[in-house]
Amino acid sequence: MMSTEALGAVRELLSTVSGLAASTEEKGVVPDSTIDDLAEAGLFRMLQPARYGGLEASPLDFFTAVRELSGACGSTGWVASILGVHPWHVALFSAQAQDEVWGEDPDTRVCSSYAPTGKVETVEGGYRISGRWSFSSGCLHSSWALLGGLVHHASRKSPEMCTFLVPLGDYKVDAVWDAVGLNGTGSHDLVVEDAFVPSHRVLSSRLTVVGRVPGHQVNDAPLYRLPFGTFLPHAVTVPLVGMTMGAYREHVKYARTRVRAAHRETTGKGLSAVDDPLVQVRVAETAHDLDAARVLIEHNLREMLSLVEQAKPVPMSLRTVVRRDLAASVRRAVRAADRVFDGSGGRVLDSSGVVQRLWRDVHAGGAHALNDYERVLRLFGKLELGLSVQDPML
Repeated sequence: MMSTEALGAVRELLSTVSGLAASTEEKGVVPDSTIDDLAEAGLFRMLQPARYGGLEASPLDFFTAVRELSGACGSTGWVASILGVHPWHVALFSAQAQDEVWGEDPDTRVCSSYAPTGKVETVEGGYRISGRWSFSSGCLHSSWALLGGLVHHASRKSPEMCTFLVPLGDYKVDAVWDAVGLNGTGSHDLVVEDAFVPSHRVLSSRLTVVGRVPGHQVNDAPLYRLPFGTFLPHAVTVPLVGMTMGAYREHVKYARTRVRAAHRETTGKGLSAVDDPLVQVRVAETAHDLDAARVLIEHNLREMLSLVEQAKPVPMSLRTVVRRDLAASVRRAVRAADRVFDGSGGRVLDSSGVVQRLWRDVHAGGAHALNDYERVLRLFGKLELGLSVQDPML
C-alpha cells in the first residue's frame, strides 16, 4: 500500500464516520468498528517504520487524512491523529523498545499523556514510576502508553523531561472523561502504581531536541529526522482546522437554502441568506482563515521535509516559525468556528446539529496545552529579538 492509497481508503470512510458522529459523542468513544476500518485503510501505519510493515508515508498525506476525518467527526479525527502520530514517536525509541511494542503485533496502538504529572524514581536498570496521567485520547483502543515524567540528576540543577513507554498491565484506565467537547475521544486518566520501566524504554527530550535518538540506528528515513517538538504538535493543530472546515461546509450548505424571516426589510418577505452581504462577507473571511491555516501548515512541513531529506538540520529559527504558525492556525480555526456559529442563526442551537458539535469540539481542542497561543508566540519573539530559547517542544 502506498501513502496516497491509504489517503484514498480513508476518504472512502468519511460518509460512515460522519453518520456515526453523534453517537460517537454520546457514547464517549470512537466505535471499535471505526478504529478497525481506519486500521484496515492503513492510517495507523502511515508514519510507522517500514521494518514493521509501516508505510513511512509523507506526513502531508497523513495530516490530510486527519484533517478530512476531523471535518466528518471531531472526536474521530482527533483520536486518529493522536494514535496515528505515535508510531512516529515510538520509532525514536531504542530498537529493543520498538520490538517489544510491534514485534508480535505490528498493529499495536499506543496512547499518551505527556504532562509530567507522575513520580519518577531512579533505580538499577531503569526507573520506577507512579501517579496519574490525564487526557489520554484513544486509550481504550491502545495497549501501550507514552507517559511524561521528570528525572532528577544529582549532577544537574534542572530535572530532565523524559517519556516512558509503558505496557497495559503496568497502567490501568480510569474512565473519568465527560466533556462538553471532543467527548467521543475517551480521553480518560491512566493510573500507574509503582511500575518498573527499563532504561531502553525511556527517551530523553534532550536527545529529541538535538536529534540524536536511539531509534535512528534502525530507522534512517528522513521522516524520523523531523524535530520532535515541532512535528508532534501538528497532531493537535491539524484536527482543529479540519473540524472548522467541516463546520464551514455545513454552514454554507445551510445558508444556500436559509430564509431569514426576521429580516423582512422593505419587501415584507424574508431575506434569502445568500443575498445577505453580511453572510457573504463571513463566508469569505472564514474560507480565507481556513485556507491560510492549511497553506501555512503544509508550507512549513515541506520546508522541514526538504531539509531532512538533504540530511540538513532544521534550524531553531524555522522551528519557532513552525510552532508560531501552528498556534496561529489554531487561533484562526477557533475564531472561524465562532464566526460560523454566530452566523448560523437560532437553529444552530439544536443539540443534534453538526455545526454546534464541531464548534464545541474546536474549542475543546483549542484548550490543549500545546495550543497556548501567547506562550508559543513568545518563543518566536524571544529568538527574533536575539534572546536564547530553551524549550523541549522545539
